[in-house]
Amino acid sequence: MVIPRPDNGILKRVYSNLLSTREFVGIEFPDRILRRLYTYGSLENVDDGVKFEIKNRLRDAHLTGVDYVEIDGERYGNVTMYFEDDEYPSEEVSEDNPIEFPVGRTVTAVVDRPHLNEGEHDIRVKFDTDPFGGLDLRVTDSISEDEITGIPRREGDENFSDEAIEERQEFIEKTTGAELEHVPGYSIDPDDTEGNIENFVGAAQIPLGIAGPLKINGEHAQGEFPIPLATSEGTLVASYNRGMKAINMSGGAECTVLQDRMNRAPAFVFDSAREAREFRDWVFENYGTVKDEAEETSSVAELESIEPYTLSRFVYLRFNFRTGDAAGQNMVGKATFAACNWILENFPGYVENFYLEGNMATDKKASQINTLRTRGKTVTAEAVIDRKVVVRHLGAEPESLVHHGDVGTMGAYMAGANNNGAHLANGVTAMFIACGQDVANVAESSAGFVHSEITESDDLYVSLTIPSLIVATYGGGTGLPTQRECLEMLGCHGSGNVRKFAEIVAGVCLAGELSLASAISASDWVTSHEALGRNR
Repeated sequence: MVIPRPDNGILKRVYSNLLSTREFVGIEFPDRILRRLYTYGSLENVDDGVKFEIKNRLRDAHLTGVDYVEIDGERYGNVTMYFEDDEYPSEEVSEDNPIEFPVGRTVTAVVDRPHLNEGEHDIRVKFDTDPFGGLDLRVTDSISEDEITGIPRREGDENFSDEAIEERQEFIEKTTGAELEHVPGYSIDPDDTEGNIENFVGAAQIPLGIAGPLKINGEHAQGEFPIPLATSEGTLVASYNRGMKAINMSGGAECTVLQDRMNRAPAFVFDSAREAREFRDWVFENYGTVKDEAEETSSVAELESIEPYTLSRFVYLRFNFRTGDAAGQNMVGKATFAACNWILENFPGYVENFYLEGNMATDKKASQINTLRTRGKTVTAEAVIDRKVVVRHLGAEPESLVHHGDVGTMGAYMAGANNNGAHLANGVTAMFIACGQDVANVAESSAGFVHSEITESDDLYVSLTIPSLIVATYGGGTGLPTQRECLEMLGCHGSGNVRKFAEIVAGVCLAGELSLASAISASDWVTSHEALGRNR
């Protein structure tokens, strides 16, 4: 007996005829899902024949057999597989002698046959796996004999050797005519950049200035902190320094982390909206197991919640995690992938298609959902600036700053901007570069809300809320030598410091908003740039 099922669906299950046992036999994948295993562009003539690559992009598995490989309809049983440095003839792979095939691992298959002609070729691979059962992969790839100019590179650690770096520098000078004098000058060990950069050729030196110290009265950051700012924009450090002085003269900035979460938002496709709704409801009925599967991938990642969003026959599940001191994009990607694999294997219905990211996390894009629901940290910095300080130090009256803020908010609203401040991205970017953050996260981290009002004592209350500040004090670029030193200036390098760092960033940005808003209100903006920002 075969249970009827649609022709499409990632979970077309085949059960044994003993339905009462519910014995699981395998999972049949649609071709468009299965083709994701193949690495396009890997087809190549080699000394031993023809090679291509297959990468596990589904879930951890074991390769338990290779039935055959077909190329242009001709079948071959003599296939040799290479997993990194290990070699396995296909006839030696069996259920009793399986090969571990975890997610992310690549197998290079070499077929003993004459070289292929230039052009397209049809490839078919039939192989057995645990837990997927038998898989039948069919793709079309091409052979190109044209030599393509590429950046010189070597395998593994050798790609960071002095010889490899010099080869690339010589390649740049030869192909572009540029004379590299400063790019090759650096004090860091190229080996330390592995995992942060590919095809290392030198360093981009950006001027680093120090502002402050800035007094922070936070829950995690308490004290006065010298602020490293990496920028090439004249007046920026001076402007932030002026804002910090005003804050310090008024007792410091009070900073509070309000929310902390990192997201990944997979998308699931169904035949109808009703099936999509049933899937959504089933996921939440099994939330406890989904959470366990996600958190099994990391000692740090903690699934806080899942937000469901349905549209037409699509379901978007926005997974929200706590990620410790790491920014966590890769961490939550891995955790969400594991959770989704469990969902796909156990959901009793049929899923037509699945993507690990459906653009609802809006990774490295400004969005309303991140403004409202948080991606990274939601943090507020606020201060009451003494009226005399505003007038004498900043050169503007509190009432002028509040009115200017109201006018600017309306302008930002009409323009559709992601913040109503003056230059939030300046402070975020300068600190991100100095402190080893992923600079592209400025797209989300530059969203902000500035609010000001006159207190009962005629002083100026001002606050800045950053709803999606993505920062880290561990992992990524925070371990690079220069960036580590900048974090150490703040006492923020390593585990246990990410919220402290978030509070400092928010305080710095508040100082920048206060200073530039005052300069605009006092008509000092242009004259300041003329005095400090001209480089000609």
